[in-house]
Amino acid sequence: MTATATLDTLETPCLLLDETRMTRNIERLNALMAGHGVQLRPHLKTPKSIEVARRVMSRPQGPAAVSTLQEAEQFADAGVTDLLYAVGIAPAKLERVLALRQRGVDLTVVVDSIDAARAVAARAKVAGEGIPALIEIDCDGHRAGVQPGNHEHLLAIAHVLNDAGCLRGVMTHAGESYGCRSLEAIADMAEQERAAAVGCADAIRQAGLPCPVVSVGSTPTAHFARHLDGVTEVRAGVYVFFDLVMAGLGVCAVDDIAATVLTTVIGHQPDKGWILVDAGWMAMSRDRGTAKQPVDQLYGLVCDAQGKPYPDLLLAETNQEQGIIKLRAGSNASLPDLPIGAKLRIVPNHACATCAQHDAYEVVRGNDPGVVAHWERFRGW
Repeated sequence: MTATATLDTLETPCLLLDETRMTRNIERLNALMAGHGVQLRPHLKTPKSIEVARRVMSRPQGPAAVSTLQEAEQFADAGVTDLLYAVGIAPAKLERVLALRQRGVDLTVVVDSIDAARAVAARAKVAGEGIPALIEIDCDGHRAGVQPGNHEHLLAIAHVLNDAGCLRGVMTHAGESYGCRSLEAIADMAEQERAAAVGCADAIRQAGLPCPVVSVGSTPTAHFARHLDGVTEVRAGVYVFFDLVMAGLGVCAVDDIAATVLTTVIGHQPDKGWILVDAGWMAMSRDRGTAKQPVDQLYGLVCDAQGKPYPDLLLAETNQEQGIIKLRAGSNASLPDLPIGAKLRIVPNHACATCAQHDAYEVVRGNDPGVVAHWERFRGW
């Protein structure tokens, strides 16, 4: 990319990031958290970009959450020192955790079992320093975590960690909020998430153990929590960019979605009602996150080069390097007349998955066709 790049000169497929929309999304959640009086710990797994991290964190040092140790290492290299590795820790990864902590990074890990707690505690004792850990709570049956009512298991883990100087608190994630069908249901899920974490924190404290951190969060629940009493921090990630799944939930509007894929028309099959583009699943991912929502957006919503959606036009099928665009079944809209070489933007179902297919963002601002920056992103574990 040159300093004078425009949408017309970019090679496709490539990942566009609308900085104007991104900034608006960041400011929205910052204001909500300020209203609740709770610290926001943005999850950097969606952008995986130093430049985006600098805009989303409250300070250059953090706080932030990551989903891989490679992310932790990359952000540590950029001066981020307050990090939560928000995935259950594998014992073999503790050496990398310690290496980061010895560099001055306050990296916290997550456990949800006696075995994982014992592994953390044993390695901490050998190292002669605590490895701070949060106990994951299963607030909704979505994935990992200690059952909120199983205080015996919870306290057994807490004692193992505390004896090694590793107990920092509890965390939970309401992943089931992605399946809610109303904003009221999301608010109910936010309360379920909060109550599970706060209840477990209270149980730990009543046992005479410390629990300074009570960490909750998902993008939907962060935006619609009624209150956050007892919570010390909220984690959210995809809100920075949003996507069609979030729009389908009512968490955002389509015109809030900041990350799109720029693609080029490469062919037509008029008898089939197809327009062919050079963005297949290698550019978009195979994520079909809207498939279970009331409005299925297939592989993405098709927009013109300025980001305005065409009525009922979808990326309907994907091959590795080619996509097939067609009208939504039953639509009365007309297929647009798009010549070979025309540029389009495709709005993704799941920003995390689509962004993961690319090595950089081409940064734009609103309807301006100029590319104002090229921000590297990283991948891997």
